[in-house]
Amino acid sequence: MATIARIALTPATKAAPATAPAKTSAMQVWTPINNRFFETFSFLPPLTDAQIAKQVVYLTSNGLTPCLEFEAASSAYSDFRPGTDLSISSCMYENRYWSMWKLPMFGCSDPEQVLREIANCRNAFPDCFVRLVGFDAKKQVQATGMLVQRPMGDNSYVRDVSKRSV
Repeated sequence: MATIARIALTPATKAAPATAPAKTSAMQVWTPINNRFFETFSFLPPLTDAQIAKQVVYLTSNGLTPCLEFEAASSAYSDFRPGTDLSISSCMYENRYWSMWKLPMFGCSDPEQVLREIANCRNAFPDCFVRLVGFDAKKQVQATGMLVQRPMGDNSYVRDVSKRSV
């Protein structure tokens, strides 16, 4: 045991190689002004049903509890501070909680059940944003969240602000 401790505390005889610094053009600043994103993947065009199915499989295979939430397009973005990003990724808590579709799917390990509930929620609320969140029961936190439906005509994911219909 003493040998292991001595080896672990022995100073390095050779310095680690230096790495090139990151290019500053690759670094971006998070802007809260006119930022219309929600959670994971929300900066991308809407996910296809096949892409959503893969995310559901990942969510359930990692033991996360699926839950669906929905919100009308008119109130999905809060007017707390006009022009300020209030999405979950900004760590601001205004308008973070949407209406829940049924109860969380505790113990659900079948991705098909989750996909059926997504379809049911979409049919019931076609003009709403719908998001799928995954809760970690051990850590008692929301571990993931992604939009699985945008209202028709929503293009808030478009990076060029001049091409958005707000």
